[in-house]
Amino acid sequence: MSTQTSAPAPAAATDERSSLLRLYLGRGVLALAWALAFAGAHEEVDGAAITLLVAYPLIDAVSSLLDHRATPNGPERRVIAFNGVLSTLAAVALGIAGAGGVAPVLHVFGAWATVSGAAQLIVGLRRRGPELGKQWPTLISGGLSFLVGITYNIQATGDNPSLDALSVYATGGGVWFILQALLLGWKSRRLRTRTT
Repeated sequence: MSTQTSAPAPAAATDERSSLLRLYLGRGVLALAWALAFAGAHEEVDGAAITLLVAYPLIDAVSSLLDHRATPNGPERRVIAFNGVLSTLAAVALGIAGAGGVAPVLHVFGAWATVSGAAQLIVGLRRRGPELGKQWPTLISGGLSFLVGITYNIQATGDNPSLDALSVYATGGGVWFILQALLLGWKSRRLRTRTT
């Protein structure tokens, strides 16, 4: 059974692929840059660390907005819109949690990662098909985000909570986004060679 309600027109599908390719590539590069910056700035939950913590879900919120605008009408659009709102709220919550230290930050980041990962899984499942491919990097990334978010909340209740893992989280997310962009590029090339 197909997860898409209707097959998009060829030109619309090509536009969606191109838009998603640019979006995923940009999102992946930003995640890697954020991970590098946060790795050197989180020893203390100070102004620089809080700024970076707020910035990460805002990157996701802007990406969701761009994704929503480029996605044709379909069930995944509502999930993308939900994720954009969720990420905006997470940015605000992380700014507030930063004043409380490491444990509150881990709780908020973990809750956001869990729910956002579930949303990413839903979008990946809905986008599977002949035009956009199997979406396995998106599905893996969403599944890992869901699971890792739970572990962050468990870690936050422990004796020695740490923000070290957030750079690893962002690095993994960046790599999966870039892989999804590369697969979309490969899919576009294959489809172009079939039609020529």
